[in-house]
Amino acid sequence: MENITTRRALISVSDKLGLGSFARGLVAAGIEIYSTGGTRQHLEGEGIEVRDVTAYTGFPEMMDGRLKTLHPKVFGGLLCRHDRADDMQALDDHEIVTFELVVVNLYPFQATIAREGVTRDEAIEKIDIGGPSLVRAAAKNHKFVAIATHPEQYSSILEDIQEHGGTSLDLRSRLAAEAFAHTAGYDRAIADYFAGESSDGPFAPAVNLTFSRKAVLRYGENPHQQAALYGEAGSRGPSLVSARQLNGKELSYNNLLDLDSAFAIARSLPDTACSVIKHNNPCGAASALTLCDAARKAMEGDPVSAFGSVLGFDDAVDVATAEYLSTPGLFVEAIVAPDFEAAAVEILTTKPKWRKNVRLMQMGHLEDAASRRQYRYIDGGVLVQDADTDRDPEDEWRVVTQQQPTDEQFAELRFGWAVCRHVKSNAIVLSKDRALCGVGAGQMSRVDSVDIAIRKADQRAVGSVLSSDAFFPFPDSIHKAAEAGVSAIIQPGGSKKDDEVIAACNELGLPMIFTGRRHFKH
Repeated sequence: MENITTRRALISVSDKLGLGSFARGLVAAGIEIYSTGGTRQHLEGEGIEVRDVTAYTGFPEMMDGRLKTLHPKVFGGLLCRHDRADDMQALDDHEIVTFELVVVNLYPFQATIAREGVTRDEAIEKIDIGGPSLVRAAAKNHKFVAIATHPEQYSSILEDIQEHGGTSLDLRSRLAAEAFAHTAGYDRAIADYFAGESSDGPFAPAVNLTFSRKAVLRYGENPHQQAALYGEAGSRGPSLVSARQLNGKELSYNNLLDLDSAFAIARSLPDTACSVIKHNNPCGAASALTLCDAARKAMEGDPVSAFGSVLGFDDAVDVATAEYLSTPGLFVEAIVAPDFEAAAVEILTTKPKWRKNVRLMQMGHLEDAASRRQYRYIDGGVLVQDADTDRDPEDEWRVVTQQQPTDEQFAELRFGWAVCRHVKSNAIVLSKDRALCGVGAGQMSRVDSVDIAIRKADQRAVGSVLSSDAFFPFPDSIHKAAEAGVSAIIQPGGSKKDDEVIAACNELGLPMIFTGRRHFKH
């Protein structure tokens, strides 16, 4: 059966958005509406004729609304197979009517547990029982029943009904898939809530991840790979998934990776900040009193690599910054920021040669980076860990050398250390005047990373400070840094040869801080 004539609709929703106009459209199409409790009262208040489910079943709502729709006269009408004579005979025998459309959205469990101070009893009362049962029954029987779980589905359902008198199998199949995804995400939120209350440790015995597709991308990391963007259910706060694109071509897989890194770095730096990303590593980053100065210093960190880069800002892009970025010779692929001044958007989209193509991503109001879980897929499974977003406790930092860092050096070391955690290990960062001037990333040997960072910095290495994401296994890197003109060092410590590394710093007059915390990024 391709098209099913819709005679009756069962409606029971928590979210009443758009319900009145949708129900009026159903009634105009000759569809009889059955409803319960608050939904029935809402529809009647809109002047819509509704049949009461309790009057139909002959069984009253009870237990403060916990029991409403769980009745054979409801579920028989949902689960019956219209092409089975025995099913239809059972309906006649028990005076059961069919429902060809079910409109259900669930108690707001996720919104409830997100409220500050919510009690366990309040959370439990928002666990829907009848709703998911209705959704699953209708979705299972989608050959004959259409199931709506979101207000944004109403228009396509009404269009089908107005054109054909009922719904098409293609639409019912799509709605069923969305319905099962909806109940799966709902159950996941409940499971996560109870897992968080258990004494089984911070990691639940099972992990169920729910994502909704937001976009199909042109391709993945390479043109022969297909790719899509999905949003995580229940995710809150600014993110690229929820960001508003103000200009430019559609985002690519690699754009999204780079923009995410650019924003993460910029928001982690002190003062007003800019980061410059190329191939998911920072080739520039800077803090300054103005956004324009931060952008200029960041772009000058590695001008060759910065060509065609992705930029991240921790403040609204203003006119001065836009004017600088539009300077002839600069080429920017994409920019992510909390906001853009209207005049800055006008400049960036009309002045430089790349004006039509630059992607401008407006993230919205910044919040403190939330503690979250990080998932990395491997063959046959997934690794789960706390994301490395928490700021390091500086009261645990130790100056381990005879030479103490000056206040200026300490501020510079703080900046370099903030950038270092975002660089692929083995990571070495040289910074000066709160700006990146040399990066060694992703090398198998730490001394190779030191060599690369020094070569990138060139003469700017003189007076810079060095940040290392993990300990130095030998003092050879210390000697290389000193020869290049590095003035201070920060690293986690923890090597068997720490004493030799400290001795080398003392011999060379270099102050060094041990943070006690490593920041590998594999």
